Amino acid sequence: MAYASELPQDLVSRPMPFVSVTGLDTVNNSIHKAIWDSFTANRKPDRVPISFKLMPGEHAYPKAKTKRTSYEWYIPKGILKTGWMSKHLHLVPALVVIFFDLDWDEQMWRDKQMECAHRVQLVKSSLVGRQSKVAVVLIQKNAPLPPGEDVIAAERASALCSECELSAKSLFVLPHSDHLYGYTIRLENAFHEIAQAYCHSEARRVKSHREYLNKTTHQLLFVRHQFKIAFYSDMKQETAQALKNYKLTYLHLNEVRAHDTNMLEIKTIAGFINYKICRLCFQQGAPLDAISQFRKHVDVFKNKIGCPELSFEHSAWMSKQFSVFGELFDEAIRMGLTAIQTQHPGFYYQQAANQAITRKHLCIGLCHHLASKPATDPLEASSALEYYGQRPWRQGHQSIDPPDPDRERDGILALQNLEMAVDHSWLIIPLLSNAVAQFKKYKSARMKRYLMVRMGEEYYHARDYIKALGLLLRVMWDYRNERWWPLLTSINNMSMRCAYLTADIQNYITLGIELIGRYASNSLEERSRIQMNLVKAINNEPPEAEPGCCQEIVTHANVAWAQFVSGKDPVVFKIEMQNLAPFVECKACFLAEEFTADVPVVLYVYLLSTSPLPIRFNKLSVLLNNPAYNSNLCDTEADTPATIPRTDLCLDPDQIKCLQFTFIARTEDVAKKLEIRSVALEFGSESSRCAILHWPHGGGDMASLAGVKETVTRTRGPPKSHPLQWDEIQIAASTSIHPRAAKMEVEITHSPPVLVNEIYKLDITILSRELSETSGIHVKVATSNSQDIYQQPSTQVYCGAEPVFTPTTPNHIDMADNKNLLYDDRLAMSVYIRCLQPGNTSISVNVTYNVDVSVTGCTDPVECTCHKEEVVSFEAVKPFDLTLKLANMKFELIESVYVDEPFLLMPCITCTSVWPILIDCTQLTVGTCLSTLDGTLETQVKSVAIKRTEAVSECYCLKASEPDNVMHVVSLGQYAISWKRIGCVATIPLVKTLLTLSNIATQYMPVSIDTELPSAGRVRIPLTVNYTLRNRTTYVQEVNITVESSEAFMFSGHKQIHVRILPNNEHSLHYNLVPLMPGHVALPKMQLTLPRYAGDIADTVLSFLPTHIFVKPQGKEITTDVELS
Repeated sequence: MAYASELPQDLVSRPMPFVSVTGLDTVNNSIHKAIWDSFTANRKPDRVPISFKLMPGEHAYPKAKTKRTSYEWYIPKGILKTGWMSKHLHLVPALVVIFFDLDWDEQMWRDKQMECAHRVQLVKSSLVGRQSKVAVVLIQKNAPLPPGEDVIAAERASALCSECELSAKSLFVLPHSDHLYGYTIRLENAFHEIAQAYCHSEARRVKSHREYLNKTTHQLLFVRHQFKIAFYSDMKQETAQALKNYKLTYLHLNEVRAHDTNMLEIKTIAGFINYKICRLCFQQGAPLDAISQFRKHVDVFKNKIGCPELSFEHSAWMSKQFSVFGELFDEAIRMGLTAIQTQHPGFYYQQAANQAITRKHLCIGLCHHLASKPATDPLEASSALEYYGQRPWRQGHQSIDPPDPDRERDGILALQNLEMAVDHSWLIIPLLSNAVAQFKKYKSARMKRYLMVRMGEEYYHARDYIKALGLLLRVMWDYRNERWWPLLTSINNMSMRCAYLTADIQNYITLGIELIGRYASNSLEERSRIQMNLVKAINNEPPEAEPGCCQEIVTHANVAWAQFVSGKDPVVFKIEMQNLAPFVECKACFLAEEFTADVPVVLYVYLLSTSPLPIRFNKLSVLLNNPAYNSNLCDTEADTPATIPRTDLCLDPDQIKCLQFTFIARTEDVAKKLEIRSVALEFGSESSRCAILHWPHGGGDMASLAGVKETVTRTRGPPKSHPLQWDEIQIAASTSIHPRAAKMEVEITHSPPVLVNEIYKLDITILSRELSETSGIHVKVATSNSQDIYQQPSTQVYCGAEPVFTPTTPNHIDMADNKNLLYDDRLAMSVYIRCLQPGNTSISVNVTYNVDVSVTGCTDPVECTCHKEEVVSFEAVKPFDLTLKLANMKFELIESVYVDEPFLLMPCITCTSVWPILIDCTQLTVGTCLSTLDGTLETQVKSVAIKRTEAVSECYCLKASEPDNVMHVVSLGQYAISWKRIGCVATIPLVKTLLTLSNIATQYMPVSIDTELPSAGRVRIPLTVNYTLRNRTTYVQEVNITVESSEAFMFSGHKQIHVRILPNNEHSLHYNLVPLMPGHVALPKMQLTLPRYAGDIADTVLSFLPTHIFVKPQGKEITTDVELS
């Protein structure tokens, strides 16, 4: 069948002109070897397409046939000869290049010239009747001179051309120098032009024959000649012209009358032409044209079967067409073409596989072994056909009826017999493999799985059962996940046969577990047969043969099973049930989501078998995350507890079995989670053959609703008890172990709210309500943020007779008491806390102790660790608020102070606590730039009790010096308050609250003024006022002073004066004032200017002067009555 469907190598390879090279002795001459290598070695795609072949000088080329001058009586015997493409690609050269060693300065020039001419004539005589070109290349040692400079070379070149009867364009010079590769490239280009001229002339020669042809008798010649013209254009690398001519060839071929005797020939040539058209379309970047052409090609020939007895040939041809186009499509994609998910090579590979499968089926239905062979083999000449696609026993016959019916029948039987020897599966598998790779590449998962199943079937038919089983097992998971039960059953049945034929017990048991379950589509009898085989296999007995296996293969399988059964080593393997849809389903659950340490933990394991017959298992094991329990969670047929019947591991069809396990939680698992790691059910004996059915995390499989988000549609009618009940069972694979509930009472006595920074006492009383004696009492007192080790504690906790708090005091304490408590015993203790920040806070008192309790089902008492936690929340409030006031010496509030000018600092403490507090004392520590006028800072508040909203204040007279910072601010220092809550325990020390005062701004005043003024005056009695001006700068200051008149005073002194004050000196002004009216009277207003100072500070300086004085009225004398009388 190869001659009918395969494409010849000369057709699929890139056609290139054949150039014959003579005159190079590559064996004995190193120069010739280097020249030949430069032409043939490492030919890159950018070099001109030429096929070089080294020939001896006396080589005899194929003789040219006598040219036909008329086609009037000529009847063609076929379309395309089998040797025509090979002849023009490898035998008949387009150009013969003769290399000859000859320099222009050769001393024996005449002899060399005659020798060269002889070689040329020898080649020409061999090419008589051909249009092949001849060229001569002179190998020279020296590089040639520029044209026109070497006169001798020009003369001798002309003489050589005349002697050899060559044109000047056919003579070349090749200097052997360091630039040999460059000269070679130039020669190649020249050779390519000559070869293209040859192809052009040959195409014109073939085209000239058309005028002698007629479509009545020469229809085959139209196809042949047009194909030759297209082939010559393809050799010239004229893609567009070649594509046009191939399409014309295809049109001529469709006009040929087709019948059974020439159908194979027409389809063969059509496949050749279609291949060329599609390949050129892909090369031109027109994939849609290639796809359109191929579809038309298939539509034209898909129903042209030919001889019905040989219809498998048509399927083979169709398969080859799809396969070749898929290869062309794939090659174009590798060259940069972009395909899409709905149009890629995978579809064509799939169709090729489908046609190959059809071929196999037709072969089975049509072909039969020959009873006796004919005297002569009809297929004897199949390897030496003259024309493509013709029958070996009637070559060159073009009539409708075969010439010899008996010979025709023998040929058909011989072809059928030959087809029976073909193993079609190995033709189908590579096509399916290519299709799978393409669908995987373009992410078509379902198509990929479908084709993998087809591959598995073909491997099965090819009797490669191991590969078939491997492929089928790979796709089962997806069909289980998507719940395609009929498809899964079909695949399982074939996989089961593969596992049986390979004596693979693990896969045999695994597949059987699914095939006897409720999701399998097999009949009840088939499921029962499979279950009996599983029991035999697990009991180390050979199972019965699977239906559908031929007897020859079953015999080999029986031998393999016999060898397996005779093995003495145990075979134990694990089957992961979560990846299957098995016949036995498992669900494990704890009785409750949480258990306490004094209550037994109860675990239920539910088993449901949907097999057709009862089945027995040997052992059930439940593995937890703590291996210490595993010995208690095991149920075997050999050692069954008295509380569990021996039949518990024998499962009846559609009956739910429940196994209960009870155990006591260990101490180390308190406050932890118990999780089911896996459930294992042993099928068989570990000493012989055993399959461990393994469910991770408490059960569930691919078919269970727990792992699939879907809605189950139930049919109408009475509900079935067991299936409904099984679906309602929920897997609970974990439970929490909590400590036993403590029977302790914890009472916390205190007096809220808490004052910030105070030492606050908590009285803790623990009352035991345990019937048994408790031991190991441990008390932990902690704040709400005690777990955060990176956060600065806002509440400190201390325990001791005399509370002492430091900055490093922790926010929790642990206390252990060795005292054992009986029922109604008490344990009292006191702790102290200090809240450093206001706000809500909570204190937890955690009591831990050990007690022995009796547990149901356990003879010995169990020691339990109990925890009792009591949390108390309260609010921490500020005990007082501190406000600061700054005032000048006239008690006027100010925001900044002046350097070297006295001012008043008045702190005020306001009680904000609901509890009265006692202010023991205060202490002011001034900053470095502040000082007092008298050098002492004695507190003015001592042992003062204040209630809520009451306040206490004091006053300090300070003076600021010039600061040394650019911001001109000074710190007021710190203010410490020693206090405590009134009514607290006497042992609690005073609380010292240290407050950092704010910074104040300072200003500089160049001139200051002091006033000496009596505290009060009297009407009409003179009083003296002295003003002293001081210059604080290092420059002389001029001061203009003006005193305004006043209606309330008469005064004497300078009303207007201009004075100069030296640096750091002073000037005094004296005024005598006589008050004229009593009351709080305004003093005469003074105006002051500093001409030499840029700033306007006169108003600031004058603000320090007193503006008013109290004037008393003039007194009257009081006389007695005696004096009056």
